Amino acid sequence: MMKRRAVFLDRDGTLVHPAHYPSRPEELHLYENIGLSLRALQELGFCLVVITNQSGIARGYFSEDDLQRMHDYLNAELAMVGVQLAGIYYCPHHPDGVIPELAIRCTCRKPQPGMLLRAAEELDLDLHACWFIGDILDDVEAGNRAGCRTILVDLGTERRPELARRQPTFVARSTLHALSIIRTVEELEPDIDLVYRPQAWQAEYEQQRVEVDPCKTV
Repeated sequence: MMKRRAVFLDRDGTLVHPAHYPSRPEELHLYENIGLSLRALQELGFCLVVITNQSGIARGYFSEDDLQRMHDYLNAELAMVGVQLAGIYYCPHHPDGVIPELAIRCTCRKPQPGMLLRAAEELDLDLHACWFIGDILDDVEAGNRAGCRTILVDLGTERRPELARRQPTFVARSTLHALSIIRTVEELEPDIDLVYRPQAWQAEYEQQRVEVDPCKTV
């Protein structure tokens, strides 16, 4: 049976407006009109999966029960516009946390690809057919390490990446723009190659991918 494909979305700054450690459901605000674009990709056969670092748990700002209430609310808000998330994966860790068991260097916190690899296993996904949309380069790196195509949503916070593993496939003005890029590419391929790279670049890129083999980082 053919594996499924997904669009992975970062949460804060990508799916919802950025906020400083939101801890209550009412602090999550979906971007305007995002439901229509998400539903269009869902209708193309994509699973929609949220991948989010939540170090606020390790830092003691809120609990996992608080996070569950926020995500229940998010699921309900999306359901009202016909969108169903296939999963929400979060990392509660941070080395500077105040909760000892969570104050660790883990294999799931982005830019590590652990959450994506776990989602691929549990949801039967073909990572090479998946996309990852995020608003910081740690999102891009996690997606690249997992083998996805990646889109950086430009919030004006990131400098030009110097490492190949942090280079997005595309850069978008907004999450809506990113979703439209995916829809356009998926509808055009294989008729047009939108991500051509010189062979010499590709060889260098592949060498750097070997150096950050996700199987060695998780």
